[in-house]
Amino acid sequence: MPDLPTPQDDIEAALFSECWDAVLSYADLCTSGSLTAHQLATEAFTLGMREVRAAASTHVRGAGRRTARLPTIPALLTAVRGTAAGWEADGRGHRLDPDLRLWLNSEGAARFAGPPLRRPVALRGLRDMQQADATLLWLAEVEALPLPTVARRLGLDPATAAGELDQVRTLFRDRCHRAHLDSPLDAHCRSYARLLDAVTRSPAAETPADLSGHLATCVRCAEAAACLRLHGGGLPAALAGGVIGWGGLAYLERRRRATEVRLGAGRPDPSAADPEEGTGRSRALRGGLIAAAVLLSALALGASMMPFGGAGEEAAAHDDRQPVADPEVPRTSARPTTARPTRTGSPSARPSATATARTSARTKPGPEPQGTSSATHQATPTGAPATAPPAGCRVAYDLTDQWPDGFQATVTVTTDQALAGWQVAWSFRDGQRVGQMWDATAHQNGSRVTATAADYNKTVAAHGTLSFGFLGSRQDENRTPYGFTLNGAPCTAG
Repeated sequence: MPDLPTPQDDIEAALFSECWDAVLSYADLCTSGSLTAHQLATEAFTLGMREVRAAASTHVRGAGRRTARLPTIPALLTAVRGTAAGWEADGRGHRLDPDLRLWLNSEGAARFAGPPLRRPVALRGLRDMQQADATLLWLAEVEALPLPTVARRLGLDPATAAGELDQVRTLFRDRCHRAHLDSPLDAHCRSYARLLDAVTRSPAAETPADLSGHLATCVRCAEAAACLRLHGGGLPAALAGGVIGWGGLAYLERRRRATEVRLGAGRPDPSAADPEEGTGRSRALRGGLIAAAVLLSALALGASMMPFGGAGEEAAAHDDRQPVADPEVPRTSARPTTARPTRTGSPSARPSATATARTSARTKPGPEPQGTSSATHQATPTGAPATAPPAGCRVAYDLTDQWPDGFQATVTVTTDQALAGWQVAWSFRDGQRVGQMWDATAHQNGSRVTATAADYNKTVAAHGTLSFGFLGSRQDENRTPYGFTLNGAPCTAG
């Protein structure tokens, strides 16, 4: 395992710890096991940081027009994608997510490595912006950080950050419009370019029927439209999908969920308090991460920053995306295959408990596979609470979808007491078995299941909510589980 680059100063050390979390999150989507995810993240992080340093050094020494480059986090995520492509090419593709392997050998992946003018508009538009502007846009839109956090990182005035973000969005739109016009468009696409620009400028403008029909059949013009239309909330998805490529939407959802949980509330509020300035424990953890990035090798950093709460040898012994305690449960129950195209819905590409995820689980999957989440298996005893029993809790069990031999469900718990770690347990009535779980790690003993918090969502504010989802297998009945507890204390149905 290669060593991570040594940070050159305290600012770079802090940047490393912030970027590592994002890199590891995307690497986990791309791989078939949590240990493999850490190996991919380490290799990609090492390569990516060298490229970032080289680009910055060239820009400082060079003269004339600046070198177009991505902000640090999307540059490192691109390095993860490139490293995964290298694994596929040199015979290590079996360690990657199967859907990613299909994508790496498709025309979609070829666009990212092909001629610059044929690459996605969002990627070209972001690269063409000033570094500070592009970073502001990415942190606010894709990483879903509250504006006070973004302003502090970039040295901006929090009072004016919202205005600057609006200006940066407009700048990104202009860059994407220019990139679209510079693309090798055929005559039919070029005839719609001016109309597309006009329609996407105003939220009140209606899309003509002929343009709507064209966007339904032309992928490149539809991508451009998503980048040009700043209203409607589609910009984050356009950025993530256009810059990261495969798994962009799943990565976007992960980052939003992580921010939601850290804030201890619902959807992140840009004006909310900075979650990074929370408890003393959080500050101590950040200090530990920065110190690890400065002093430790990749192996030590891997132990200190294992993605989802696994620890060293324990995680290495369970390099498997399926955190089911019982070895007789087949892997196929954890990942639905493409052999069921007529099913009412495949598991959602967004592993969260939102209404959007429930809707997408019942619709035909989009053309781009979006990866799945995983967690490191922990052999934690079922009855060992992570914190003291809370004063009270309410649980909602949502059966998102089901089919003849399986189902998808989401569990949402509201706690009256702040948590620094959590375990949610319940009992199945009809012999159901948990397969793959996201946003938590599963352990099943008979009918009793315990879900343990992932490393990134174990902190919950008082009166906040925690949520996780899973795939399960069943035989006949599929009744709602009973006996829900949070850290050993009974929860009421809510």
